[in-house]
Amino acid sequence: MTPGRLPLRVRVAAAFALATAVALTGLGVFLHLRVASTLEEQAVDGVAARLDSLQRLPADARASAVEDLTGESFGQVLDREGAVVATSPQLRDPLLTPGRLPAAGATTQVETDVFLATEDESSPAVMRAVGEEGQVLVVGTSSEDVEDALAELRTQLLVGGPLALLLAAALGYVVAGAALRPIERMRARAATISADSSGDRLPVPDVRDEVHRLGTTLNDMLDRLDAGLRRERQFVAEASHELRTPLAVLRTELDLLASRERSPEETRAALVSMGEEVDRLGLLVDNLLLLASADDARLRLDRTTFDVTGLLSDVAGRFAPIAEGREVVVTPGPPVQVTADRRRLDQVLSNLVDNAIRHGEGTVALAAATEPAGAALTVSDEGGTVLDDQQFGRFRQGEGSRAGGRGLGLALVSTIVAEHGGTATAEVRDGRTEVRVMLPA
Repeated sequence: MTPGRLPLRVRVAAAFALATAVALTGLGVFLHLRVASTLEEQAVDGVAARLDSLQRLPADARASAVEDLTGESFGQVLDREGAVVATSPQLRDPLLTPGRLPAAGATTQVETDVFLATEDESSPAVMRAVGEEGQVLVVGTSSEDVEDALAELRTQLLVGGPLALLLAAALGYVVAGAALRPIERMRARAATISADSSGDRLPVPDVRDEVHRLGTTLNDMLDRLDAGLRRERQFVAEASHELRTPLAVLRTELDLLASRERSPEETRAALVSMGEEVDRLGLLVDNLLLLASADDARLRLDRTTFDVTGLLSDVAGRFAPIAEGREVVVTPGPPVQVTADRRRLDQVLSNLVDNAIRHGEGTVALAAATEPAGAALTVSDEGGTVLDDQQFGRFRQGEGSRAGGRGLGLALVSTIVAEHGGTATAEVRDGRTEVRVMLPA
């Protein structure tokens, strides 16, 4: 199994062990060098101190003191020819050959192997020799204790190092498990979330760390997905409701035509009614396609620059004959230039006027004005019904409306205006319900 396929906990434990191995190796090397240097300095300082103390003694007392040195410390008194005058009992041979004797007044440090009477082989030693008139004083100590101490240190490092590595790996495994436990809980919860339980959310730890931020971000994403899912469910349900009415009317008209013989006038009236319902079905399908295109970022705008007051007059004239006896007027004002898709803007105004006729009262007034932020288009009536921002969503229904739901009208208004980079808001002003469309300059 390649490292990339190993479980995350194992990889974290391996990383802990590797980091510990590198740290212990560096520490072991540093510690060995420092201990070796310290022990050697102590041995050299001990030899120098003993040599200094022997130098202060008279010749007879010095020879006696040299002969009394035992254990790891030893010494010799040599004449200028290299012959032994006095020696420690554990030495077999002269410590220095004639060629290595220091001159009078000179002090030399010698590191060499010496044969001790208690050993079967030579042992490393640190020695210091000082030349005097007529003789040479040599003092030394075996380095075997230093080597033994360093060997013991290496043994301890070799035994303790693997144990430390095992402990680091185990600790890394435990720590990784504790760190990943909240993620595992989120994974387990995520595995249970479906379209039927889209309201469920991932458990987020209380500690505000990276895992907390990850859980919060994923929950925010689930909120957006859940909202989209609810919108699509409502879209399907309400679209079905919108389509059911004209289909029911068509079915009724067909049943009536088939039930008995009809006069030409009755047949013509039924066909006209069915034609109206077919037109309504076509409009609903077009509106649904428009909303779907906007959702998929496929709504294309054919922008041109034109005077919107002319469009207001066209819309008012088109709705005047079907306004159920109410007036549809255009408030006079100076020309207002906009850069927009004229056909889409016609849909916006037509839906707003149709909404005002169906759900409002009194005169329906259209107006346009140029403001610092852009062009403001308003459609108002005397209904006094408050529309909130949610009613510009798909299929939102207005309270107190005589005809029931507002259908796709306000949803299309919001969609088309948003594609133009504008906003659509509603408010009650001076007893009139006013829908205000703001297009950017």
